[in-house]
Amino acid sequence: MQQVNSISLIKVQEATEISQARSAVLINGNITGIIVPGEILEASVQVNEQLYVLFLTDDVIFEESLTIALIDFREGIKEIVYVGNEYTTGSFEALSITADKINFRFIGDYLWTVTVSDTPRLRVPFLSDPRGVKRDTTFKKYMDISTHTVSA
Repeated sequence: MQQVNSISLIKVQEATEISQARSAVLINGNITGIIVPGEILEASVQVNEQLYVLFLTDDVIFEESLTIALIDFREGIKEIVYVGNEYTTGSFEALSITADKINFRFIGDYLWTVTVSDTPRLRVPFLSDPRGVKRDTTFKKYMDISTHTVSA
């Protein structure tokens, strides 16, 4: 895995009181046809030739959430995970990437870790994720999200 700068966004829909802004994904300036929730691309990580993890935020002061989108340039959006809670502020920072993990800081004194699988794995809704993580109530997932307390 590696961080890449070839991904960019063009906003196609403004945020409303009940929905996030939506943006078109571009690779090397070419429109992909993939629309993701979010307005600001914090980082993009290439997992393999066709899979990318995008970290997106909205331009909302004092109530930030992070959208993590796994996209496949051939098949579209594979999975979307949201990190955040109401009235919670967060700042995406300290991105580090290893061969099989993406680590970052966002909310609280935690190191957040994302691991990506090429094939879907079993997920137990409401029990599988750390506090503050939201996703569709399906029984499959491609991305594992975990947290680890950071020592001061």
